[in-house]
Amino acid sequence: MPASSTRGGGVPVLATARALARMMTGVTDLNPYSQSVEPSGVQSRSSATPGGPGIPRRAGWIAMARPKNREQLAGLLTIAPALFLILALTLYPVAYSIWLSLLEKHSFFPQEKFIGLENFFYLWKDEEFWTSLWLGTVYSIWTILFQIVLGVAAALILNETFVGRGLVRAIVLFPYMIPTIVAVILWKWLLNDTYGVVNYWLFALGIVRDPISWLGADHIMLSVIVMSVWQFFPFVLLSILARLQTIPPELYEAAKVDGASAARRFFHVTLPQIRGILFVVILLRSIWMFTKFDTVWLMGEGAGAGRFIRTLPVYAYMRTLTYYQAGLGAALAVIMFAILIVCTVIYFHMFREEADIG
Repeated sequence: MPASSTRGGGVPVLATARALARMMTGVTDLNPYSQSVEPSGVQSRSSATPGGPGIPRRAGWIAMARPKNREQLAGLLTIAPALFLILALTLYPVAYSIWLSLLEKHSFFPQEKFIGLENFFYLWKDEEFWTSLWLGTVYSIWTILFQIVLGVAAALILNETFVGRGLVRAIVLFPYMIPTIVAVILWKWLLNDTYGVVNYWLFALGIVRDPISWLGADHIMLSVIVMSVWQFFPFVLLSILARLQTIPPELYEAAKVDGASAARRFFHVTLPQIRGILFVVILLRSIWMFTKFDTVWLMGEGAGAGRFIRTLPVYAYMRTLTYYQAGLGAALAVIMFAILIVCTVIYFHMFREEADIG
């Protein structure tokens, strides 16, 4: 072809070259003026997206990310009610108690004054506070100890096969199902020094000659501990029994073949299998018994010896609703919360392996 004709038909030749370049690069749009081509025959970066001509690649990424953002927003809206309830029922009362502990405030009248840490300094010098802390510690330790021992022993017995096992299991759960006020009335009747059943049988068996005042100053702590163990050990029983039923029986069969006694089977087979649930049970019972209010208050109310079982929750209640010192009551609640936090951290640090299992 002559050079003149090539120059004269420059536009058709250029269009044909561009069309061939698009076919080689996989672009379906053959409009010669819709996209620009580099001199080397490669498309420009701004137009190399499958979304169409003139759409940058980042815009495609944003379009693909929008559905994910919508899903995240929908998930946040779904859990928003639960988060609101947690904030309203847990974090807000704790924060308000901390703020209230810094005030000198009447329980009912709108009289308040910011005094900083004066409430805590006052409690540090208060002998009744230290007495209540000691009584609460004694009550918690002994009730937890006997609940664990009795609950594990009962679970081991009820895990065996015998006639009437289902009936016995139902009867054992009875103390944990009845309301606390019913349990307190029942035990006050049993322990009454005049017509109580306990004193009656002690007389009948010749164990005592004079009636014992179980609700008096000398024995009321023992009475509260016994009643609390009776009422709450079924929780331990249920937890341990549920774990015992998941232990493979082959472990016990192998131990019997090796000649292991019942005690060795317990310490080398059963105890390692239940230590995880024991960790959780001890933690929960410790928190609940240290903050137990209703049982202690109802047993001491009207017995004349309530101050001998005045634990920290009872003392906080009296400071708030008897002496109308809401600031001191809140300070006591904050101290109990701090004690539980510190003890929980130490407990997890001491039993790290059991914490992972539990």
